[in-house]
Amino acid sequence: MEIGAEEPHVFEVEPLNGESLSHFLGRFRRENYLTSSQLGKLTGLGAVILRWEKLYFNPFPTRQELEAMASVVRVDADRLTQMLSSKGVTMKPRPIRLCAACYAEQPCHRIEWQFKEKMKCDRHQLRLLTKCTNCETPFSIPADWVQGECPHCFLPFTTMAKRQKSR
Repeated sequence: MEIGAEEPHVFEVEPLNGESLSHFLGRFRRENYLTSSQLGKLTGLGAVILRWEKLYFNPFPTRQELEAMASVVRVDADRLTQMLSSKGVTMKPRPIRLCAACYAEQPCHRIEWQFKEKMKCDRHQLRLLTKCTNCETPFSIPADWVQGECPHCFLPFTTMAKRQKSR
């Protein structure tokens, strides 16, 4: 943003408990009619935004980057940090994982589902899904989850819980 430029109006988006940064950024962008590149320009972070939406956190976001994001999304940098893995916890950005039972309780992608060692939901004791239980299409990145459904056959994520296996 240029010095002296009027600050753009931003519709605030409240983070959800346990929500991944990818999912939050997608919700924020849609609420504010922004693309990833537009958000990158507003924050001064450029293409880093797209990397974060894809759950690529290597290198790990710096405090300065999180502060730049916080100034635009109007969410405290410490709160944004909670949407990341803890330093030292290995992430597995692919495949995207989902506990449909959790999603039914609160419709958002949880960062913990992408932890490398996480294969099941601790809350429901169900194996995490990596693709649609109907058509077997892999899940898209959480930033793109608009309706909470398979982008191919439109089966709602919440319906997938019926086919989620105990582990």
